[in-house]
Amino acid sequence: MDEILKYFPSLTDTQRRQFTALRELYGTWNEKINVISRRDIDNLYVNHVLHSLSIARFITPAPSTRFADLGCGGGFPGIPLAILWPECSFHLIDRIGKKVRVASEIAAATGLDNCTFQHGDSGECREKFDYVVSRAVMTLPDLVKASAHMSDRKQNPLNRLPNGLICLKGGDLDSEIQATPHSRDILQVPLSDFFDEEYFKTKSLIYVKL
Repeated sequence: MDEILKYFPSLTDTQRRQFTALRELYGTWNEKINVISRRDIDNLYVNHVLHSLSIARFITPAPSTRFADLGCGGGFPGIPLAILWPECSFHLIDRIGKKVRVASEIAAATGLDNCTFQHGDSGECREKFDYVVSRAVMTLPDLVKASAHMSDRKQNPLNRLPNGLICLKGGDLDSEIQATPHSRDILQVPLSDFFDEEYFKTKSLIYVKL
């Protein structure tokens, strides 16, 4: 939890309680359903929660902004962002039902009322969103293809960043970016610009206007 407070010191008491609760909740659920690598559960706050919150170092959305979390797994990045931005809404999607169940149960246990959940493919989603977020569930060209239909063509005037895809990926992404349509308009931000921890040295945030 100290890792979160290091970068987000202005959390409310409610947010602190919610983030603190994630350790026990994910630890308990991970014993039943492997949503996080068992060797990685001790690094929950850096590798998963703080990693998810890197999106909050990139944008500050207006209240009522709508997010879709594509391939949410056990709830990343959607759950941490929903805690941080309680006035925004989040729709978490995953093809694996047991992972959607974990995310749903953790959202309920932490008192989140700004999350909805969908077990299935993103192609089945008919809702529109301001931003689609994701944590490296597929290649960048495939992510753009899977999320483009969910992007609302009507821009919220209170958001300065145009509607689009914000995804978190690792490694050398040059080939993926070049293979993505309109690659010149893609923004890549090293997460080491936001965080000091070693884990983030090979991680990037990618923004694509949709």
